[in-house]
Amino acid sequence: MADARDQLQEPAWVRWTLITLAVAIMALVLVLPLLMLLGAAFGSGLKVWIAAVTEPHTLSALRLTLLTAAVVVPVNAICGVFMAWALTRFEFRGKRTLLALIDLPFAVSPVVAGLCLVLLFSPTHGYFADLLNQYDIKILFATPGIVLATMFVTFPFVVRELIPLMEQQGSDEELAARSLGASAWTMFFRVTLPNIKWGLLYGVLLCSARAMGEFGAVTVVSGNIMGKTNTLSLHVEVLYKQLGGEAAAAFAVASLLAGLALVTLVFKIWLEARHGDALARSHRRH
Repeated sequence: MADARDQLQEPAWVRWTLITLAVAIMALVLVLPLLMLLGAAFGSGLKVWIAAVTEPHTLSALRLTLLTAAVVVPVNAICGVFMAWALTRFEFRGKRTLLALIDLPFAVSPVVAGLCLVLLFSPTHGYFADLLNQYDIKILFATPGIVLATMFVTFPFVVRELIPLMEQQGSDEELAARSLGASAWTMFFRVTLPNIKWGLLYGVLLCSARAMGEFGAVTVVSGNIMGKTNTLSLHVEVLYKQLGGEAAAAFAVASLLAGLALVTLVFKIWLEARHGDALARSHRRH
């Protein structure tokens, strides 16, 4: 193996050129914009930043963002686990179609997803308009619409993380548990879930990050009502574009989203460092 690696080793100047190019691109595209954002957020002083992030509309947007993630992530995690289990353990007609449909949120623009929800749940011309009006149920321009839009765009993250992992592990341990008399639920909680827990946690992490930062689908269904239906990402847009002169506040609120992203990144790095082998096996089949 060592001889093969030596034969594939590129000249030093090629390796360092590629490494330098990769670092430069990462610094220019990712690190520099983040540093500029943090500089703009704190450039007017800490008092201005604190005032911006503790303003009532900002706190309302933060609460809605966290509430949406708190609803969406567990639902997608549960649905993702059982869908991955069904797709990797059973053969049935339409399986390939279902696998393709899982990737639909990746292929469809989030704005299109939001418009689809408008066609379904609009109180004036939506497909379910009569039913919604009859029972006075409000989906659009309210929290349920934001949750549904976010759920749509984040659905694939957990299931797509689990499918290759469960395929790689196979079903031998599960079959052994069943042959020893374990029920389906006992087998799931004692065998299946412990084997996929780190891949599940990784998928939940990705789902959480996307849920908190989603913009396109949410902006269509939310109505951008300050203090009511604005998530953090929408609130940043309102501050920056519609309330001219509030650029410092917009950057301050954006730094909250950046902070949530950095926390997610740190947790991701810790997870990969501690359970890198299991996660590597999960990604090898992507």
